[in-house]
Amino acid sequence: MADDPKKTGLDRKLIALNEPHEVRSWTESLGVDEETLKAAVAAVGNSAEKVREYLKKK
Repeated sequence: MADDPKKTGLDRKLIALNEPHEVRSWTESLGVDEETLKAAVAAVGNSAEKVREYLKKK
């Protein structure tokens, strides 16, 4: 199922690396490049909260 870039709410709690618009949005929001975002998701999962915590420790 395609993700709707206009939806908010639960979509903002999870990071979908298979959706280019989400990758772009999350890299801008978190101030990281795509590789760093992918590494963070690989390390802690796709929970936005956990990714934020992980990146703060870096």
